[in-house]
Amino acid sequence: MAVTANRSVDIDADAPAILEVLADVEGIPSWSPVHKKCEVVDRFDDGRPHHVKMHVSIVGVNDEQLVEYTWSENEVSWTLVESNQQKAQDGRYTLKPKGKGTHVEFELTVDPKIPLPGFLVKKGTKTILEAATEGLRLHVTG
Repeated sequence: MAVTANRSVDIDADAPAILEVLADVEGIPSWSPVHKKCEVVDRFDDGRPHHVKMHVSIVGVNDEQLVEYTWSENEVSWTLVESNQQKAQDGRYTLKPKGKGTHVEFELTVDPKIPLPGFLVKKGTKTILEAATEGLRLHVTG
């Protein structure tokens, strides 16, 4: 059963600065406890990651996954290519100017291969949303 979660956060930085942090995928484990290791497989001509191997661990479930990124001026999204534990995954950060900073919307849909108890899904979702928003905000504003 696919699970979709979203959360937003305001960050005191412009969109290019936030996208720069998101493009540094090898650095994601420093601000996201879910990510244990991220490795760029290949890059677009502008240097941004295209395919990325990730080792993640959440609520006792470890996964190795390959995702494909898509970049635009105010958005980054990714789609699961292959995974040991998931049938599908789609994620997206959307950045909108707000005052002197940026309003960041994060959305993630995950479809695990095996059914998980509701309390684990809830706990895992909370952990992912915290890392994806507050972890990002704290890292960007450092």
